[in-house]
Amino acid sequence: MHGKRLWAAIALPGVFAGFAIVSPALNTVSWAQTNRTSFRFAFGPGKVEPGYIQVLPTTIYTKELGYGFDLGSTVTAVDRGGDDALRSGFCTSDKPFFFSADLPEGNYSVTVIVGDMAGESTTTVKAELRRLMLENVHASPGKFETRTFTVNIRIPKIATGGEVRLKEREKTTESAAWDDKLTLEFNGTRPCVCALEVTKMEDAITVYLLGDSTVCDQPSEPWNSWGQMLPRFFKPGVVVANHAESGESLRSSLGARRLDKVLSTMKAGDYLFIQYGHNDMKEKGEGVGAFTSYKTDLKHFITETRKHGGIPVLVTSMHRRTFDDEGKITNSLGDYPEAVRRAAKEENVALIDLNSMSKLFYEALGPENSKKAFVDNTHHNNYGSYELAKCIVEGIKANKLGIAKLLVDEAETAFDPAHPDPIESFKVPASPMSRTRVPDGNSVGDSPKPAVAGKVAA
Repeated sequence: MHGKRLWAAIALPGVFAGFAIVSPALNTVSWAQTNRTSFRFAFGPGKVEPGYIQVLPTTIYTKELGYGFDLGSTVTAVDRGGDDALRSGFCTSDKPFFFSADLPEGNYSVTVIVGDMAGESTTTVKAELRRLMLENVHASPGKFETRTFTVNIRIPKIATGGEVRLKEREKTTESAAWDDKLTLEFNGTRPCVCALEVTKMEDAITVYLLGDSTVCDQPSEPWNSWGQMLPRFFKPGVVVANHAESGESLRSSLGARRLDKVLSTMKAGDYLFIQYGHNDMKEKGEGVGAFTSYKTDLKHFITETRKHGGIPVLVTSMHRRTFDDEGKITNSLGDYPEAVRRAAKEENVALIDLNSMSKLFYEALGPENSKKAFVDNTHHNNYGSYELAKCIVEGIKANKLGIAKLLVDEAETAFDPAHPDPIESFKVPASPMSRTRVPDGNSVGDSPKPAVAGKVAA
């Protein structure tokens, strides 16, 4: 492009479609500001509500502009006319599309208006690394839905000094979890995005997660974790900050300063959910074991969380998919789940026994059907992680944690892992990113399956 601004578009009555490649050298108007903590966007051609930035298909994200469609998204824009500037137009696509805006580290309230005056709209929204925020929001023709959720944005720098020691993939395929911008994925059978408002929140309750690949934000299909699905179950004002990472143990997380990062932004009344074990059990050496080093490290996490006014919650590791000849799950995690239970009792900490609940879940599906909840024998797909997130929600309610009052209304219905949701009824759409590389921490004997976009299992 070499200093030229190039764009192309095809115009039809009421429809504007196109793409843009903007040269930073010619980008004279920039909305990117280091300290900007709010945006208002109106999508589509036509009237623009005062105080809103118009977004067209040619609005492509650049660092200089500070917002725009991202990751190669291709969209069309429609203007239905009318007096309501925020609902007369919208952007849509027959494929998932991404929109980003530069924002500093923090928690943000995000409000989106979806719908179409002349057609149906069904929209699923994911944030950052595929964190599920809104699930299949349906708007009938002429109807509009306004929904609000809360998203956490973070950077590696630690306010108290230094920074998180990121793995190489966290700088590449997982960089969306650590950059200084909000990235939203709009997915579904026909996502119609009319308007978007983003505002920083200082008083949101943060639920921090620390753990391994079964908890972290997995970047690509078909891999997924319960930590990615959990945000969908909270009302606005509660935000999930997922600091878990593939391949991590308690000790490696400490070494990478992940706990330090969490504590540096934690405020009184925030939560830290802690689930390790899959990788800790592989560590060797004198004094290393479930009831020795592992339990001692768990107590360190608990103590430090309490020092900062936080509320620690221990979560036992879910089982691997290890069935015996009678169709029962066998324990492949040794004494590590029991060590968590004992630490919780000794320290008077809330315990969510995901280990016990996952056994009921897997056995309810059976040896063959349970494959549809997994990618390999350790890691889960969207369906499997969604069901495990519902187990976490039940644990929140059973422990009477304060955040139980801020669960979505659908969570009031009890979930029994022995009677999971039918796989056939699961409709969370897959994201466009896929890979076959197995996450770190995979167990010997796991047999990865190829990613197939748009399917529950691959």
